[in-house]
Amino acid sequence: MGIVIYLTYTPGVLYHLAPKRLPGIFLAIGVVFLKLYFSAAKIRYLADKEISWMASFRIMLSWDFASAVTPSTIGGAPVATYAMTRENVALGKSSAIVLYGVLLDQFWYALAVPILLMAGFYYAVLPPEIGFVGNLTMVLVYTGLLVYGGFLTYGLMVNPTSMKRIIRWIFKWPYLNKFSDKMNEEAEHLEDYSYELRDKPWPFFLKAFFFSTMSWLCRVALPVIVILSLLPAHEILLVLRSLAMNLAFLIIPTPGGSGGVEGLFAIFLGPLIDRTSFIGLAVFVWRFITYYFSIGLGIIAMAWYVNHKVVEIKENSNSDE
Repeated sequence: MGIVIYLTYTPGVLYHLAPKRLPGIFLAIGVVFLKLYFSAAKIRYLADKEISWMASFRIMLSWDFASAVTPSTIGGAPVATYAMTRENVALGKSSAIVLYGVLLDQFWYALAVPILLMAGFYYAVLPPEIGFVGNLTMVLVYTGLLVYGGFLTYGLMVNPTSMKRIIRWIFKWPYLNKFSDKMNEEAEHLEDYSYELRDKPWPFFLKAFFFSTMSWLCRVALPVIVILSLLPAHEILLVLRSLAMNLAFLIIPTPGGSGGVEGLFAIFLGPLIDRTSFIGLAVFVWRFITYYFSIGLGIIAMAWYVNHKVVEIKENSNSDE
């Protein structure tokens, strides 16, 4: 972020801000909470409403926090699974819920990729600045997302038994086999709930997919709203490039995509900003209300789980005495 600001900053840039546009920043903050709501609603819905709204928000805040401090390629799914177990959901079931939530995201990617490909005939969805290597990378990203989605669909919706077999095979290895009994039991839960999810009626799937789609649309809308809060720009192209940019974020190996996402923002959306000096400002505002906001709220959620774990340990030690 510092590099982007250094390369684009011009003294006196703040004097060019249009006060009538600035309320859009508050709209962006509202969209952040809206994204959190749809994500929490998806988790609660997939859990058959066995967890409360507060628990759903804690789980999603922990998920976002873990995603912000771990490489984007890993994500926060393991922490979300742990958080769900702390909300008294069995490990196998929580794993199935998280994987199903990820699968719904994959369906969204599968829908987004054709949209971007068709839009590419009419708009410069991929900026010319990325060159041949950048275009090839995006093609590989699109292909990888579709292939991964296919494997996940097979494992969860077609043959859940294959997931159980993989887990059993993993926990036969040395140093892991001591957990085999527990994990084999949870693998059974994973298989059972996967079959249960597979047998859900189509309205259930469509509603869960709606929550997932709305959450992603909020994510795509955020950089668009931030830029338009500073100055006018080509709205349709902003949306399309924001969508392409968010898909590219998924392969950045740094914690929370730090360093990479700022560069992609400058490459994808920077050329659409008339005043170059506004690029650094837009990056700063966007990352602050998304990335750092998630870290702040996520710390609160994680602290809640840590505090309850400490209390639980103390109670167990007192009972042993």
